[in-house]
Amino acid sequence: MNFEPYPFEKLNSLLENIIPNPDYEPSVLTIGEPQFETPAFIQKALCENSALLRRYPKTAGEEDLINAQKEFVAKRFHTHLSNTQIIPTFGTREVLFNFPQFFLFDKKNPVMVFTNPFYQIYEGAAIASKAKMILLNLDESHDFKPRIDEEVLSGCDLVILNFPNNPTSSTLTLEELGEWVSLALKYNFVLINDECYSEIYTDEPIPSLLEASTHVGNLDFKNVLVINSISKRSSAPGLRSGFIAGDENILREYMKYRTYIGCASPLPLQSAAAAAWRDEEHVARTREVYKNNFKAAQKILGIKIPKATFYLWLKVPNPLEFTRKLYKEYNVKVLPGAYLAREDAHGENPGRDFIRIALVEEEQKTEEALQRIKECLQ
Repeated sequence: MNFEPYPFEKLNSLLENIIPNPDYEPSVLTIGEPQFETPAFIQKALCENSALLRRYPKTAGEEDLINAQKEFVAKRFHTHLSNTQIIPTFGTREVLFNFPQFFLFDKKNPVMVFTNPFYQIYEGAAIASKAKMILLNLDESHDFKPRIDEEVLSGCDLVILNFPNNPTSSTLTLEELGEWVSLALKYNFVLINDECYSEIYTDEPIPSLLEASTHVGNLDFKNVLVINSISKRSSAPGLRSGFIAGDENILREYMKYRTYIGCASPLPLQSAAAAAWRDEEHVARTREVYKNNFKAAQKILGIKIPKATFYLWLKVPNPLEFTRKLYKEYNVKVLPGAYLAREDAHGENPGRDFIRIALVEEEQKTEEALQRIKECLQ
């Protein structure tokens, strides 16, 4: 298999041999990892259940975690799932990599479609599945939303959307998501929405593909799956707690596959994750920090505040050179957008003119870093 280097490896090569300005404290705004303490009640639940390490975890997940995740979906998305419509996963990276391999295994000349720019695990899954990749460019002229090409969709097997979107911060409405559900039914492809940023919204809650499925009358979620995670929501990426939910006929066979790949979450982590999925107060407090970070970016850089995520998708002149200069002169690391996208069939890379800035620090550090970025731009 010939995998592309990860964006952070490319960044390391770009910045190699540069000595950053020691007059500034380092500021790393490259990775979507919340830089806050995991809430104390989650850490307490982990410690109190450490004795469970003596037991093997079930691949299907413990009942308490499954119930907590179903409660979250019911409360947040007004959608009631049965146990056969949801599977706890070891975070979402593993499921995004292995689900396409499971699903496309028996397809002749499989075709996988996903948004561009993208979370690189989608591309890795396509390579591992020997699937033809078709990219849905997200560009400024269309508010970074995917254009629908029914000719392309009529011949595909699997489509992965990612809304709220990493890295562009764009969102889709309930009606727009519903249109994608209708297309999945019309052309009989499986549609996944990677919803890992669904809880990091600035004002109005962001809809789920599950809600959209119900909205268009697809009550049993045929051909529809969503993936979600606790990592951003609870500042707890180390818990590795996610889920895949939707079409129970697909999930039934996928569950059999999962018994062979050995990715069950340790029981103490499941207990802590269950506590986190059930609590909303800590999520609201975290959302407020990210919202204030966006307000600072609006004041300092003049950006429009996105509806969700904690990313700025900032257009700058010569992003590669800007990234080098920002690191050398201001000790701030950001990620060139070109590293998060690929050239399409027409040679266009929709990330080429942008940098991604992850506003994952507390407010004072964020403001200081944004001021440095502003100086570098000037």
